[in-house]
Amino acid sequence: MTGVLAVAGGTASGKSTLAEALSLQCPESIALVHLDDYYVPAHDTLRGAWTVSADGHAVLDWNHPGSIDETAVTDAIDAALLRPGVLLVVVEGLFALSLPSVVRRAAWRVFVDTPDDIRLARKILRKIEVQRQDPGLSLRNYLQTGRDRHAAHVAPSRAAADLVVDGTASETEMLAAVMPLIGPSLAPAPAIPSQGRGARGATLATGVPALAV
Repeated sequence: MTGVLAVAGGTASGKSTLAEALSLQCPESIALVHLDDYYVPAHDTLRGAWTVSADGHAVLDWNHPGSIDETAVTDAIDAALLRPGVLLVVVEGLFALSLPSVVRRAAWRVFVDTPDDIRLARKILRKIEVQRQDPGLSLRNYLQTGRDRHAAHVAPSRAAADLVVDGTASETEMLAAVMPLIGPSLAPAPAIPSQGRGARGATLATGVPALAV
């Protein structure tokens, strides 16, 4: 039976790095669902949570769970659960432990915990290197809404985690921390004993625990 692992954490905490690393361990058995792919369209002003950016523009609030299309997320998870060969669906994003529909489906819950200053430094570097964004704007947005949104919608979800992972650790160390949690779900199912002659009295080994979906 396929299980769901929810991986949450603040912006630039390392949750995407962990999810991708897990996928590479068993690429044919693990499906990824990135919540960043399921924000409501930025041009749809009737949906999502909106705010005013530090430069005075009305923008979709990327740091608010109300900006996620939760129906699209659940459809993506359910579709991944039905894919042949998939044993684990990893759902990662800011609100993986905040959105009720994700939490209900999650057999395991992980929070990647990284100090705020390190997360902010990583985010600004990413904005500069990838998006060529003015770091001053990133900092003003963080002070105006980003910091408070994290405190209200992301940080509290740490309490819902089965496992808290150090986001400053190496990729190898993060994997080592998570694999004991989800390893049994990736193990081959035990063989069913033959019912032919000589099989009388044989019992089925149950080393792999049942997984909640």
